[in-house]
Formats: sequence, structure tokens, C-alpha cells
Amino acid sequence: MIPRVHKMGTRTVGLLYYLYGPGTHEEHTDPHLVAAWDDLAPDPGRNPDATYADLQRLLDQPVEALPAKERPAQHVWHLSVRAAPEDPILSDEQWADIARRMVAATGIAPDGDAAGCRWAAVRHADDHIHIIATTVREDGRQARLRQDGKRAQAEARQIEIDYGLRRLNTGDGTAAQRPTSAERHKADRQQRERTPREELRETVRRAVAGAQGEKEFLDRLASAGLLIRPKVAPSGDLLGYSVALSDDRNKDGEPVFYSGTKLAPDLSLPRIRERWAATAAASVHGEDSPADAPLRSVPGPATARRAATTAAWQAVLVFDGGDDEVIAAQIAAAGEVLDALAKTSAAHTRRQLGEAAFAFERASRSHVRAARGHDRALRQAARDLVHGGPALGRGEDGASTAMLIDMAFFLVTAAAAWHGKKEHAQQAAAALQAAEHLRAAYQAAAGHPMAVLHQRGRLLPPALQRRHAAVLREAVPELAEQVLAEAGWPALASTLADAEAAGHDPAGLLVQAAGRRELDTASSVSDVLVWRLRRLAGLPADASAMPLHSTTPDQQSRSHTNGPADTRRDGRNRTRRY
Repeated sequence: MIPRVHKMGTRTVGLLYYLYGPGTHEEHTDPHLVAAWDDLAPDPGRNPDATYADLQRLLDQPVEALPAKERPAQHVWHLSVRAAPEDPILSDEQWADIARRMVAATGIAPDGDAAGCRWAAVRHADDHIHIIATTVREDGRQARLRQDGKRAQAEARQIEIDYGLRRLNTGDGTAAQRPTSAERHKADRQQRERTPREELRETVRRAVAGAQGEKEFLDRLASAGLLIRPKVAPSGDLLGYSVALSDDRNKDGEPVFYSGTKLAPDLSLPRIRERWAATAAASVHGEDSPADAPLRSVPGPATARRAATTAAWQAVLVFDGGDDEVIAAQIAAAGEVLDALAKTSAAHTRRQLGEAAFAFERASRSHVRAARGHDRALRQAARDLVHGGPALGRGEDGASTAMLIDMAFFLVTAAAAWHGKKEHAQQAAAALQAAEHLRAAYQAAAGHPMAVLHQRGRLLPPALQRRHAAVLREAVPELAEQVLAEAGWPALASTLADAEAAGHDPAGLLVQAAGRRELDTASSVSDVLVWRLRRLAGLPADASAMPLHSTTPDQQSRSHTNGPADTRRDGRNRTRRY
């Protein structure tokens, strides 16, 4: 149940005309009173003899009783209370009870206070009511409404328990503005899956992902087909921007524009500039390229995904002991990576990755202010993904996509755990929702490359299979039996053979891959180890073009040098570590 305190108003009758009227887009049906301060209050919706003016005069009587100079300029209080989409349709009697509880909790009409404010609850849809009140009490004093929104939220949580409704998490003021009822009804009529506000927010987020300056950002918005209305100072400097969908028009046929602030708190131009400023500051110290500078080189989709996997791994490690502000920056930049990945994903993963990015948007903002600058690696990864272009979904592109999704899953679950510790309930729930979408996207992306690795593992000579099983038991004894029992073990055995053929110490790689981060959230530990080992050893994510291993390990060539040096053997056959 979602209560929302609206801005204070000056005209009681104006709000009544809206509540009892047809609505902006004819969405109001059967407007009527469900409860009021007085059971005999007139109801213009059901009583043909009652008028809006009748109800307005009664609501405003305590205000009008004050001397003119003592009347508050803004005296009209307005609260809407909406049920969740999956909740059952409540009766008028149930909404009446909810209205009484809300006016009591917020201080409009406290229980047992005969001198409380006058109020009325109007229902004009199945899923919500509006409560209108005048803030001058019967005794002439002003109602004490401090933190009325917070108190309404607390009461809503208790109402959810009492009525068996969906349990929502209390907001903290950092969420993006929800679509209005009118926007939702309009989207339904036009058979849109999302409202224009939500579509615009998603498109702008993707345009921001990895962008390094105003020109690149605005060019991306234009390329996405949005109408752009810049706000320019007399000096010519850009002060802000508004965007619209070309096919979203008002009743006069004009485009409906939304400013960045109306889309999400972190999509205002000043907040976006904070990301660019951190990149520009880093470039002064030679750490990164200047804002709006062209990429030094344009990576291919597979290369961009491997680099993003490494950046995501490094970000995951920050959660183990980083400052909150640094972690918040990593989470915000992780959202950019998800947006860029969804934008460039192949068709069979596009929907789930898009849903993951859409859900994670809520997890990317909290009251912990991100320390911009510490997120350069992830922001560069997002930029590389965008400029690397769409992946085809097969070969090295498809396999490296699976590798990145696997690592992104651990980054998102780490974000969920951090938000949980900070009691950021909405953000933690959003991150967990994003993780489930990533899990589904991984299943779609990993099917073919894992099947190839599985088949290669099944074709390994039995002696080689037994040898790598022994290596697994020696390196990670706490995981060995679980991994050996998983369907993915042959793929891991094949990867261990590939790593050894490339000159690496498989045991050292296993220790490094398993020792740095928990694996409890993994559906398949062997899958996770496959991708971590292939990244650490610099092996191709797609093994279909690699030769099969038909000889014993001691006969295999040690001449390959790709992959990190910390797991290669030195001349005395010992693993070097750095």
C-alpha cells in the first residue's frame, strides 16, 4: 500500500472538482465518498442534490471562522493511498477504515480528538482513494503535520499486515517519481508496456551509461529518437534538459516533455555532470581520457565484455572493506554497466538483461552519497560496451557475455547484501530482483558455450579427468565433492586442462578463483569456477575452436604465455604469486 502526501493547496473546491471529475484522461469512474469527518457530510458523487460547493463550505468552515489575516495561505491537505496491483479489490467499508486510520496517524484527526481537522475520502477507482482535508482544526489551531508522510508510511505497513496485503518496503525519498494514475491509464489505452515516463527514464539511463560529456550524452539521446528540449542560459551554457517520446502527445497534440529531475533524482543535469567531472579530474592526473574525447581504441564486443568482467570483479572486492561512499559509487556505476550490457545484448538475452537493469535502477541510489571517481573502471567498462557494439550472441561474443553476466550476478548480490546491512530495504529488494533476472539471462547466454565445454570435458582421457579431480580436491577440499557431483564438472575439468596446457598451475588458479568471494548464491559452483578460471588464465571464453586434450598433462606443451603471470610456473615448477 502506497500513501503519498501531495503539495499543500489553496483552493478546496479546485481539488474537489478534480476528485469528482472525469480525470485528465477519463480514468475516474463512479467518484463517491467512502468516509468523512462527519457521517452526514454531503456526497456530490452519489447525492444529486449535493454540490461541490456544499462540501467545500463545510470543509472550509474552520478556516473561514478565523480572522482573514490569520488564515493560512495554503490550507488544503491531500493524501492519496494506493493498493498494490496484486492486492484484492477492497470494499468501500475497508477503504473507509483505511482513511480513518490515515487521518489519525498523520495528525489530521487523531483518535479521540473531537477538535481535529475536517476531512473527506473520495474513491474514484478500484485501487485507491484520495483524502482531502483543511488543516485548520475545529478549535482554530493549525494541525501538527510534521513528518506526516513518514507517519503515513508507517501506518501503511501496519495496514498491509492487518489486511493481508502485499508487504512493501518503506521508502527513503531516493526513489524515482512513480507514474501518475493518468499516465498509467494513458499507457493502458495506448497498449504500452510501460508509461512514457518509465520509457524515457530507461532510455536516458542508457544514454548516460559510460558517457563522458554533454555532447556525447545529447547525441545518444537524439540517436535513440527522443525529442530534446535544452534549457540554455543567456550565456549559452546548458542549464538542463527535457525529453519526450515522439508519439506521446497531450490533448493539444503537443509532445509531453519530462525534465531529467522528473525522471529520477540522479538524472538531473547537475547530477550527471558529477560523473563527468570525476572522469575529467582523473584525466588531469593522467588516469583517464578527457571528457568527450574519442576512445583510444574501439574494442570488439567480446573484448569489451572481458574487460567489464575484470572491472566487475575488482568492484566486488571493494565490498569486502571499502568505505560506504566508495561502495555507493561502485553500485551506481554497476547500474551503468547493466544498462550498457542490456543495450548491446543479443536477442535471446535482451529482455532479461533489460529487466535486470530496470530493477537495479532503484538499487543504484540511496542516502549514501557516491564518491565519484572511484567508479572509473566500471564507467569505462560501460563506455567500452556501448562503443564495442552489439554482441551476436554466439562464439566468443556469446561466451564472454555469459562470463560477464555471471560476474555481474555476484556484483549485484554483493550490492543487495550491503544495502541489507544498511537497512536500505527498497534498494536491497531491487538488487535481489535484478539478480533473479541476471540468473535467467545467464541460463540463456551460457547454454551453448557450457555445452561445448561439457562435451570437451567428457572427451578428456580418463586419466586426465582423474588427475584434475585430484587437483580439485587438493586445492579446494571444502568445495570438491559438491563440484564433482554437479552436472557442470566436465566443463570445469576441460577448463583446468586448457589452463594447464596454457602454462598455468590449475591448483593455484582454483585457490585464487574460490578464495576471494562466497559462492553460496551460485546455482552452479562449477559454472562460476569455469568463468573465473577462464578469465584469470586469459583463456578464450568460447572453447569450440580450441584443440582437444588427448595427451597426459606432462606431455602437453608449456610454451603458451597468455593469461596473468601469477599462476604460471617458474623454472623450478613452483607457482609464482604477487
